[in-house]
Parts: sequence; structure tokens; C-alpha cells
Amino acid sequence: MIACTRRLLLLAALGLTPLLTPQLASAQTLAELERGARAEGKLATVGMPDDWANWRGQWADLKRLYGLAHVDTDMSSAEEIAKIEAERSNATVDLGDVGFEFGAIAKSRGITRAYKPSTWAQIPDWAKDAEGHWALAYTGTIAFAVNTKRVASVPRSWKALFAGNYRVLIGEVGRASQANAAVLAAAIALGGDETRLQPALAAFAQLAKQRRLITTNPAPALMERGEADVFLLWDFNGLSYRDKLPNAADYEVLIPSDGSITSGYTTIINKNAPHPNAAMLAREYLFSDAGQINLARGNARPIRVDQIKLPEELKKKLVDSSQYQAARALRPALWTEEVKKLPRAWQREVVGAAQ
Repeated sequence: MIACTRRLLLLAALGLTPLLTPQLASAQTLAELERGARAEGKLATVGMPDDWANWRGQWADLKRLYGLAHVDTDMSSAEEIAKIEAERSNATVDLGDVGFEFGAIAKSRGITRAYKPSTWAQIPDWAKDAEGHWALAYTGTIAFAVNTKRVASVPRSWKALFAGNYRVLIGEVGRASQANAAVLAAAIALGGDETRLQPALAAFAQLAKQRRLITTNPAPALMERGEADVFLLWDFNGLSYRDKLPNAADYEVLIPSDGSITSGYTTIINKNAPHPNAAMLAREYLFSDAGQINLARGNARPIRVDQIKLPEELKKKLVDSSQYQAARALRPALWTEEVKKLPRAWQREVVGAAQ
């Protein structure tokens, strides 16, 4: 450790920016990390828009505290990985936020940089890569956001949803983790699991045949216009999007009573990031108490929720905990392999059914 510290001090004296090794951050390395990030002064992200899980609050804090200017390009998890992989050494991206199953995929493609924040020990083992290439910062559970002004009866289960005459928006299955998780949540409710998606594919195929399935990713503008009766999305997105609507009272956000899936999102740091220290500092801040509370302000459930004290007003905004009884955690060991097959299966069995 003494040798490492001397090396960092020497690099600093020479005006060089140190790239930290994937180890637990010490006070010394955190100081060097901040110094390096301030020198870079910028952070370019993908898939981390202001309205998702209160990223706006994180960027404002990083600007205020460390002087980091920020720019984001919104895209799906699959698109993020594809962009980082395609650019390689001509990288324009520092940091992305991808669904649980995509963290291991990104690591396997050799495009990620390992970094363990100082709160690493407080992150559950199931929610992180042992080497520090990815770690869930927050979790979400698939919910229904129902436009109560458009429906005669609010569907409170998947069975009710598929039995009714609802117009349903699911998003880009095969490309977006949120949409993929909605398929899995439906499968669980209908008797399937991570390796048996057929019950859900058959149910969505019926909606597609009846022209009642929309495969555009959900957004506040679509909810405001009433593009669908029921939007399938993470609970934190349902709550956050509703908060922004002038017609917020039109929507009820609920967890389906017959089954759902709880998953999460992980940052991935680009191995070839043009601003690597800024990217690592952003991950460090995200897992701090302040960063975790920022996520809660975006209605996301922080991964360190048991170690931080959430303000009472934030607790009251969340969906009642009693609705989560039928939701279960994602099993990534099974899902990581199955999700690779989902795009083709969806095209064949659901999109094909509508043609």
C-alpha cells in the first residue's frame, strides 16, 4: 500500500491522471480520484436520462461538488453495449446504465473497467460482480401504470390484463431490460419462469393479433396522451412519469397481484472511457448515502436501502410494500442465457403473430 501511495503521489506530481485499480477505495485513492476527475472536467453517459431514477439529481450534484459537465444520450441496454463495443479505442462514452442481465454480457465482451466504490461491502453479493465490473445501484419491480379514465375496470393481475380488452404498451422487447423483465414477470404469473417464457409469449401474441400491443418504450409524453390503457414498466418509472403529468390523477401505479419480477440496473464503466476518473467518481458517488437517496427521490429502491436513512416523505411516495408479496427476485444465472434468445423468440412468436 505504501508503494501504491508513493506511485499515486508521483503521478500527481508529474501532472498525470492516475487510473485506479479495481480495489476498495481508500481515503488516499479517493482524493486522487477526485483530483483526476476534476482535471478531466467532463462525463459522457448513455442510457441515463434526467427523468430516469432521478439521474438529474446525480448530475447536478456531480457538477456542484466536482465541476463535472455532463451529457447523456438515451438508449436501450443493448444499444449501449453495441455503441461501446463498436467505438472501442475511439470511445465517446464514459459510463452507461444497463439492466441486470446486461452487466455480465458487457463484462464478457471485454468492454468494462472494474471499480469498487468505498461502500462495496454493503452491496449484497447477488447484486455485484466479484471483480467490480458491475453492481446494481437500485432495484425495480415490474408494475402496471393504468389510465383509470380510459378503462372501465382496473386490471390488478396479469390474468385480468390478458382477459380484458386493454391496449397495452410494453416497449422494445429484446433491446430494453424493462420490456424484457415485463415478459418474464408475465411468464411467472402464468406458470413459467426464467427458462419457460412460452406462457407470456403466447399471451402477448394474442394482444399483437388483436392490434392491442404497442412496442414503443414508455415515456411521460405517451402517458399524457393516453397512448395505451396500461403501461408495463418499472415501479420507479411509473411513479416518476406520473409525477410529471398534468393529468397525474388519471393514473394508478400498481404491482400485479399474481406475480412480478424484481431486478435492477448497474453502471458499466467503459474500458476505453475518455474520462475514466470522472466515470469512477460518478460510480463512487452513486453508491454513497447521498447518491442512494437521490435514487430514492426518483422512486427507485436503493441497493443500500438497509444502510441509509430515507426521509419520511420519500418512503410515503413509494408503492405500498404489501403489493410486493407476489414479486420475486430475478435469477440472473438462468436469465442471462435465456434473454439472449428472447429477441428471436419475440420476433417469431409475437411480432410474427401480428403479420
